[in-house]
Amino acid sequence: MIPDDVLFAIGLTLFAGLSTGIGSVISLFSTKFNPKFLAISLGFSAGVMIYVSLVEIFAKAKDSLAEAYGQQTGYLYTVIAFFAGIAFIALLDKLIPSYENPHEIKNTKEKNMNPENNKKLLRMGMFSALAIAIHNFPEGLATFMAAMADPTLGVSIAVAIAIHNIPEGIAVSVPIYYATKTDQKHFGFLSFQEYLSQ
Repeated sequence: MIPDDVLFAIGLTLFAGLSTGIGSVISLFSTKFNPKFLAISLGFSAGVMIYVSLVEIFAKAKDSLAEAYGQQTGYLYTVIAFFAGIAFIALLDKLIPSYENPHEIKNTKEKNMNPENNKKLLRMGMFSALAIAIHNFPEGLATFMAAMADPTLGVSIAVAIAIHNIPEGIAVSVPIYYATKTDQKHFGFLSFQEYLSQ
């Protein structure tokens, strides 16, 4: 039988991961693409993730590393790891072409002119889904491990990741919707992508 703390951690991880599907559901009810809404959603989710990183995860990492390496060295390692993560993400952002980048906002309505553009939109949506599935994998690990170590921290990380994942669901499903004009395909693809990433 699976222990309760493991079931709790798995439940939190699933909740955080499957909230990308909520973003896809939101886009089902949108009659037109609204770049302002997507920009506000992504900005809000980025703010939540920064808050959790600085207030919850940074402090917990500092305490753990201070315990292992001493107060000053542990703090130094925490700061180095934090800024190394920022540099790594900035490098990835530079290497991924803007058309394939799920964090770049595009007016997909203007591009939906001919079958060739539809193929590009579908490809963009699929690459976005793949990129988000890959980046959700470490998020799932972080949520699970945090919930196992400290249930309160696990809940706050799961909620932050869930909020962060909703606009990502919108960013993936909008181009697939405009490319295919089928609600079932872009919602189903999102659900399958999220299932694979957890």
